[in-house]
Amino acid sequence: MPVDKHYSLIIIGTGSGNSIPTPEFDDQSIAIIEEGRFGGTCLNVGCIPTKMYVHAADIAYETREGGALGVHGHVDRVDWPSIVERVFHKRIDQIAEGGEAYRRGPETPNIDVYDQHARFIGPKTIETGQGEERRVISGDTIIIAAGSRPQVLPVIAESGVTYHTSEDIMRLPEQPSSLIIMGGGYIALEFAHVFDALGTKVTIVNRSEQLLRTVDQDVSQRINEIIAQRYDMRTGVEVSAARDVEDGVELTLDDGSTVRAEALLVATGRIPNGDLLGAEAAGIDLHEDGRRIVVDDYGRTSADGVWALGDVSSPYLLKHVANAEMRAVRHNVLHPEDLRPMPHTHVPAAIFTHPQIATVGLTEDEAREKGLDITVKIQNYGDVAYGWAMEDTTGFVKLIADRSTGKLLGAHLIGPQASTLIQQLITLMVFDIDVRDAATSQYWIHPALPEVIENALLGLEF
Repeated sequence: MPVDKHYSLIIIGTGSGNSIPTPEFDDQSIAIIEEGRFGGTCLNVGCIPTKMYVHAADIAYETREGGALGVHGHVDRVDWPSIVERVFHKRIDQIAEGGEAYRRGPETPNIDVYDQHARFIGPKTIETGQGEERRVISGDTIIIAAGSRPQVLPVIAESGVTYHTSEDIMRLPEQPSSLIIMGGGYIALEFAHVFDALGTKVTIVNRSEQLLRTVDQDVSQRINEIIAQRYDMRTGVEVSAARDVEDGVELTLDDGSTVRAEALLVATGRIPNGDLLGAEAAGIDLHEDGRRIVVDDYGRTSADGVWALGDVSSPYLLKHVANAEMRAVRHNVLHPEDLRPMPHTHVPAAIFTHPQIATVGLTEDEAREKGLDITVKIQNYGDVAYGWAMEDTTGFVKLIADRSTGKLLGAHLIGPQASTLIQQLITLMVFDIDVRDAATSQYWIHPALPEVIENALLGLEF
């Protein structure tokens, strides 16, 4: 197969992959392949735009829910088109377009950009595009950072029903008056908060009774209690049929009931894109799911000279993990004599629903299954001064520590600013700080909200 051009390095994907070319690569010829928008999932359809919507939703929700504080407010109008305009046309799209223009411009003369789908047709050999746009390129080193895509169950995909995913729901020209959300994970709960807070009637349909089953059970139980009071919940059911109707969509559930709404959001998880790349032609192994690329501790695939990072290969579908893996792979490509392992220790996560959830380390069940001698403390937000001022009745911090060493094993928060508060607990774990020292050897500003962390630490029994 004739090759149109050979490169020192080929990068597939411009999420975290676009950060690989640093000045150390200036003497190398590089091809970047991106069939979608530059910036990947996080910038275009994930972390960043969703949190911009969440912030607007938080303001609307807290305006309406301020009665407990003696503040009785209401939202006059939600201007959905202006939200879309602000988030995408004025911010996100300009960044994505600027990123591509930079890579195509004179600032990076050693980089070529290909904007068609990439598929391996042999070892270190890639076909991109079709017909007159078809090109075949090869590389000494190839880094796959091709991301993931929404998972759509066959009952929806094969039904012909009109549906949306996280990749297009935020760009709707008009806000739907009602919305069915299929799914019970973090994507489903973040969008449920966004749309409900902005005035859409939300119905959640989930095949298990419990949502967010993978988080610590105390947190999962609390969030399930909260959302049951807020949304129309259809849990413990599966969708048996789906169809378009005059005023939107209709789902038939396996208990015989039906549910209708103006729009349908499928938020049943994401799947790696490893199955879309012709990996077998390059000798690249996939996991049993047939989608996630197998990598070793250093990011190497089963094919010599081919690396992978981020959602396409990682057990963690998180942007901060993809960035950390990118730094490790970049170092390893540049310094094969000094390989660094993929950084998968103390990986935190946050869910920007309402209230926020943040977690790092072992759950209580996981710690007990390991046979560890643990001490556990649950500290309510409302038991400290700022939580009391907020009239918070649902938030708490749960800490799990080793009774003999004082090392923090896990931290799980639900409540206001959880995604921020957890950072100091991540620090304790990463730097192996004894929780007894952390509680007593530093000041905790009174009456700031971090006092809930201080009191949780002090409440651990040794």
